[in-house]
Parts: sequence; structure tokens; C-alpha cells
Amino acid sequence: MPRAELELLAPARDAAIGIEAVNHGADAVYIGGPAFGARDKAGNPLSEIEALCRHAHRFGARIFITLNTILRDDELEAARRMAWDVWRAGADALIVQDMGLLQLDLPPIQLHASTQTDIRTPEKARFLQDVGFSQMVLARELDLKQIKAIRAQVQEATLEFFVHGALCVAYSGQCFISHAHTGRSANRGSCSQECRLPYTVKDSQGRIVAHDKHVLSLKDNNQSANLHALVDAGIRSFKIEGRYKDMGTVKNVTAHYRQLLDRLLEERPELTASSDGRCRYTFTPDPDRGYNRGATDYFVGGRRPPELGDIGAFDTPKHAGIAVGHVVKLGPDHFDMDADHRDTVMNNGDALTWWDLQGELQGVPINVAQKLGGRGWRLFPNAPMATLKDLRKAAAISRNRDMAWDRLLEKKSAERLIAVDLHLSATQDGFALDITDERGHHAQAAAVHAHERAKDAEKARQTVLEKLSALGGTLFEARHVGIGYTEPWFVPASLANTLRRQAVAALEAARAAAFAPLLRSAPVEPPVAYPEDTLSYLANVYNSQAAAFYARHGVQVIGAAYESHEELGAVPLMITKHCVRWSLSLCPKQAKGVVGVQGTVRAEPMTLVHGEDTLTLRFDCKPCEMHVVGAIRKNVLRDTAREVRQAPPEAPLVFYRTRPDLPLPVHPRAG
Repeated sequence: MPRAELELLAPARDAAIGIEAVNHGADAVYIGGPAFGARDKAGNPLSEIEALCRHAHRFGARIFITLNTILRDDELEAARRMAWDVWRAGADALIVQDMGLLQLDLPPIQLHASTQTDIRTPEKARFLQDVGFSQMVLARELDLKQIKAIRAQVQEATLEFFVHGALCVAYSGQCFISHAHTGRSANRGSCSQECRLPYTVKDSQGRIVAHDKHVLSLKDNNQSANLHALVDAGIRSFKIEGRYKDMGTVKNVTAHYRQLLDRLLEERPELTASSDGRCRYTFTPDPDRGYNRGATDYFVGGRRPPELGDIGAFDTPKHAGIAVGHVVKLGPDHFDMDADHRDTVMNNGDALTWWDLQGELQGVPINVAQKLGGRGWRLFPNAPMATLKDLRKAAAISRNRDMAWDRLLEKKSAERLIAVDLHLSATQDGFALDITDERGHHAQAAAVHAHERAKDAEKARQTVLEKLSALGGTLFEARHVGIGYTEPWFVPASLANTLRRQAVAALEAARAAAFAPLLRSAPVEPPVAYPEDTLSYLANVYNSQAAAFYARHGVQVIGAAYESHEELGAVPLMITKHCVRWSLSLCPKQAKGVVGVQGTVRAEPMTLVHGEDTLTLRFDCKPCEMHVVGAIRKNVLRDTAREVRQAPPEAPLVFYRTRPDLPLPVHPRAG
């Protein structure tokens, strides 16, 4: 019985980072194509996509292209052409949000359902499998029991789950605050991250519950301790967030999870990696060394009481860093610090942080770090001491940029090699070298050469073994080298080298010939019914083809996407499993059974205030969800109307709308 494959899926902002993700152990890489990715500043030209595909495929690794924004009607043709372009460049799959794409003439490329499709239920997941998706990334908010329930309904498609990186506070695809406040749509790859802003929280009586706290900002996801449990629940693809992350971060986090998964695979022989090779690193991977807001495993193990470790990064959305010491003395242009550990080394260019007296994170880069005696360091910041707010004696100091670490990861930091067995045999008229890799791919090189006896049989044997093992500069490393003849034949070093080079080239060719494209799943016929017959703006239908898709699958009422500007009043701009009342210990469920408190704490609405913006928090306690309610700003409506008016007549902006009589001006060629 074939072993189940596990996939480590790493992000890449560009092809160079993607190549290093593969070198550091990724089984697959997801990357933006030339356009239409959910990170609008992370697009890549086709030439780089092609180069990345070539490199990844040598290891049996895959490249997935993010085509996961919602599209206007006038963008569909360009998206269709891009899909064909990236397929011709060698891409293995498209990550898709917009169902309108399934109505188009796409290449025979595998389709994966983006996290933006908001997959929370077995019914939704089964539907996506039945319409042709081969892989789907589940909502980050799911617990193990919910994942198992989806696995029970989805047997053919691969289940993917985010295991590391930044957390969107909303269910993915269910956040519209950015568009409502700035006109930048998260569903179109341009989130303004309103969730990371500070808000004042007020109760239903207008009393301040929390002042200028980042109550919608979450810690970063880290499922390092839960990989076995996720495998048991049915996850097969382990996804790292971060298509905006730098090279060092991707190297570090990919290597970290590669090591964890390799240990898991050693313990569980019924599982295997989905690509080839083992990695060696010149550094010890440590996710805490990179940018992070603190770690949480979110809801995988269920909702926990705040006192056991809340999911929120309410004090700051920034990277505080790792504690390194405390201030012992302030000077006119420097401060002295005692390190927490004797072996701590500070570097010129390090960046340090501390908390001021109001609980806000402060920071400064260091120009010069001088070693004092013992654990002491004299640090010269690149800003005047008088400007360093509340830097004071005994203040705890953390480091959020370690130049020695950064320099280490700027160099070559990993080597990925595929194990091979080599076997030299004598033929009737010469010698043959067989080479077989860890997957069983096989090749042979042969040469005509006279059989001559060696003067020193043992030395000749050792020389041959040494030359055949010299696989440096290739993808391969020798696991076993054997000699299949018993006569003490002399094989010249030049012949051994030639056989090795030819065998390696033949094996690469055999591997390339055996590399098969991922198969596109055929949709079930006749078309299956969507789990609901009515869709609101939450379904993100932004073009007529998406509307036609849902109509074909039995939906009777199809609302227009929020970006179509039909929801002009106050509506949920965010739906989230995160609950501000819970995090502030004001949830009625927390009060249950508490004498004198039970019945007095109710899930009444609260408000969030930031500047001139006020958002209402409404609590749906049955599914344990919070709705952040607000209305679109008038200036966003005006700016969008101007964009529509200014579009050229030959290329009008066209998007799906259900109420064309709305006051939003429509381009004359679009209506």
C-alpha cells in the first residue's frame, strides 16, 4: 500500500526566495504570478516563475501560483490568459478564490481552494471537492474535531492547514474593514491592516473598558507542537504564511518545520515526504529569532481561558524580540546593559526594544556595541539619548534584530541532496555503473574498456569507490557504493569519473521524464448543489461568471460582493472567532457558575473607537463568534465612483451587481 504523503508548503515573495525555500526543505512553494494574487505587491514575471519551477521540479517539489483575488468581469480574460501562461511556464497548481474562474477555459492545471474561500464546514469542503478542487486550505480557526469532521466528508482532496505565521483576525475572505475605511480590498490583495490599529473599547453604557489597545491584533500562529495531532486529524499539507517575508525568515521557518516533519516521518513509517532529498543546515533553525508577535496555536486545541495564554497581541502589533538584558546605567550618548546570559554577543546594527511607562513598545538601532567586563555591554544608539522615551535604569531590553543572525542567513545556509545507490559491474566489453535514487528512479552508464588486472587490488578498489562517491556539485549524495565484480580489475580514475558523470546525467533525465503533472480533478456531474440557496455579500461574488457558477449549482439569490457597494449601511465588516469580551474576561460563559456574577454579565454590544471611526461589536454566542459592524466611508464611495468614471471607454470597469439602480455612478460602457 502506498504511503501517505506529507507536504511542507512554503511562501515566496519572489523566485530567489522560492529557490531557497526548496533548498531548505519545502515540498512545495506558493508564489504570486504576474497579477491577481492576494498580496498585490508580490507579483512575479513569467521568466522567474519558469526558473523556480525548473529548480523545484528537480527535487520533485511543486510550485503553486496564487490567483486568489476576486475579479471584475473586465479582468477575467487577463486572468484566464495568465493561468495559461503560468501553466506553460511549469506551474503545478493555481490557488483560487473566485469561482468565476471555474467557468473559463483554463489549462489542465490542478486547482486549489484558497483560504479566502472560507472553508469551515464539511458541507462547504465537500462541495469544493465535488466541483473540481484537488486541495483546499481550511480556515485557521478550526479545532481538531472540526478538521476530523471535514476529513470524514472529503476523502479525495488534500487538506491543507496554516501552521505558522501571521494570523488574520477574521475568517479569511470575511473581512471588509480595509475596503470600508480605505478603499483597499483584502479580497483583491490590498489589505490596509485596520486590525493592527489601537482601539478604545467601550461597553454598552459608554464606559471605557480598554484604552488604545490593539484588541483586534493577534499573536502569530505556531503549530510546532501539534503536527502529529494535525496529521491524525487528516491534514496532509502544512502551510507557512508569509509571501511578504524576507529571505532569512523563509529560510529559518522552512528549515524549522522541515526538521519537525522529518522527525515525524521517522516515527511514522506509513507516511513519507512528497518531494525528495534531505537538508543539512549551517544554522540552528529558531522561529523566535525572526519577526513575530508572540506565539499561539490559536483554536486547534479549543478556546482557552485568557489566563492560560490569550491569542491576542493587544499591547503592540510589532515584533518585540527576544529578551537580552537590562539597563544598568545611562550615559550622555550611550547606555550600559547587563546581558541575561554570559555568552550573549551584541553587534553593531542590532535593534533593541523596551516598554515605556505607558506600556507602548519603543525601539532603537545600535550604531556601536562595545564589550565591557563580565556580562556588560556599552551600547551607542543611532538616536540622541534624550529622544529614547522612558529608557531607564533596570528597564528590560529585548533584541528584535540580530545582525549576526541576519548575516548568517544571508550566506548559503542549506544543502539539499537526494540519496543514491551506485553499483559498478563488469560487462563483457567493459564496465557499467547503475545508479538508483531514494524513490527508485534508475539509470545506467556503460563504457567499453579492456579488463586489466590491478597491481594493487585493494588500492584500486578504494580509488574506484572514492571516485564514484564524488557527487559534489550535483543533486545527489552517495548512500551506498558497491562493486559487483570479484576479479581485481583496474578501473582508471578517468573512466570512473566519466561513468559517474554520465550516470548522474542519465538519472536526472530519468527523474525529469518520470515527473508527472498534478492531475486536475473532474467536477461531479450533474453539478452538485451548493449547501445554501441564498448568498449575501459575504460570498464575494464580484463578476457575472461567479454568479453563473453559483446559479448552476442551485443558488437562487446571489448577492454582490461588498466591493460592489450595494451594502451602504452598517453591516458586519468582519466575522471572527476571536472575541474581545472573552479576552477581557467579560464573557457570560466565563461567569457561568461564579456566585454573585452569573446572570449579571451579558453579551451586550460593545464599541471600538479609533479616531473618527466607531465600530460596533456584536456577539453571537451560539457559534461563539464576534461580528465587527460598521459602514463604508463616503470618501471611499466617492473615490470608487471617480475610478469608474475615469476608466477608458474601451476598457470599462465592470463588476457584478444585483441592484443596478444604486447611486454609484456607472461607466457609460459598463451599464
